[in-house]
Amino acid sequence: MDFEQAMALTQTRLAQEGNNMGFLFEQSKSWTPETLVGKNEWNNILGCTKNLPISMGAFPFGFEFPLHTRKPQADIGVSLTAGTSTSRIFFERAKNSGSDLLAGTIVKLFKQMEGTSILSEIVGRKVMMEFDIGSAKEVIPELPGFFLYPGRNPIKGGEGKVNEILTVADALFSSMGWNLNQALRRMLEQIYIAQPNNTRMDSFGIFPSRSRGIRLAVMGLNSSLELKSFLKAIEWAGDASTVQGIIESLQKKTQIVQSGVNLDVNEEGLGSTLGLTVLAKRRHPDDPRYWLDDTDLWSPFLEALGQEEIVVNEKLAALKGWMSKPKILYGKTGRFVLLRGIHHIKIVIAEGSLSKVKAYVFMVLTTTDPSQ
Repeated sequence: MDFEQAMALTQTRLAQEGNNMGFLFEQSKSWTPETLVGKNEWNNILGCTKNLPISMGAFPFGFEFPLHTRKPQADIGVSLTAGTSTSRIFFERAKNSGSDLLAGTIVKLFKQMEGTSILSEIVGRKVMMEFDIGSAKEVIPELPGFFLYPGRNPIKGGEGKVNEILTVADALFSSMGWNLNQALRRMLEQIYIAQPNNTRMDSFGIFPSRSRGIRLAVMGLNSSLELKSFLKAIEWAGDASTVQGIIESLQKKTQIVQSGVNLDVNEEGLGSTLGLTVLAKRRHPDDPRYWLDDTDLWSPFLEALGQEEIVVNEKLAALKGWMSKPKILYGKTGRFVLLRGIHHIKIVIAEGSLSKVKAYVFMVLTTTDPSQ
């Protein structure tokens, strides 16, 4: 059974296990310590995920845990692939209800990915959504953040791929009914031109409830000096030397296999806040073992992170316990294999200092053994 067949079977079987993703997130309460998600916080998570079909559990989903605050809260992330039985559910929802903004936005994106479109050649068929729940200031936004990943045709620095950058950004903006103006286009071009040859544009995201801008993730900036030079070249408003110092401090304490930056690009330019993404494992999208993690993989990094004053050590301990080897679960339709681990850690620098630390953790269900 190949990957596509296994994913199709998993979706079919999950659809017989329950009605929505709330069922799966509720099951995850048993292995998610209250230090990370409190009892009251679960109500918002389960309420939000009841609008998502349970078959989305065949695609990676998970949490964003803030490690810099004692409050046990979390945002959630889910993903979806075009051309699947689950994606057709959203097409039906959009057809039957013009007021379903989530379904309508997903359909707009997927239609742009159909067939041999230029967008499909760049990003493939995957969309990831990030729901602000724990981080929502008052009311949970009606629409999540949407992310596209140029995995099929990687956008590497120095390869003259400005058009690819603008194509992906245009797709995200048009799904909201927005226009990518000339100021944003010029800034995106400037960032790509400054992008070092050994790096890649890892993701593009928009947050409809926040601002009319693009979040870019540039990965492969593994040298602190190269990162500093890149930030200066794109005229980042913050102190590049401070960023360099933070990276060098972490590298002395533990091994960072891969790192990158998250940039928020809007009409006013680049703000002074910067996200640093660090990984303890090189992840290749085409690797069938992509979601398999050694439970000790992140331990050295988490121990080093525990030395930072801003980090809540009780949450780090809970995070270690959250990771697990592949686990067998039994449902009404038989056996499932659950994979879970840490995908990456994000360090946010604002006003010249480390202001936030977040752990992005994943879960995925399959009907086959991915270790084989």
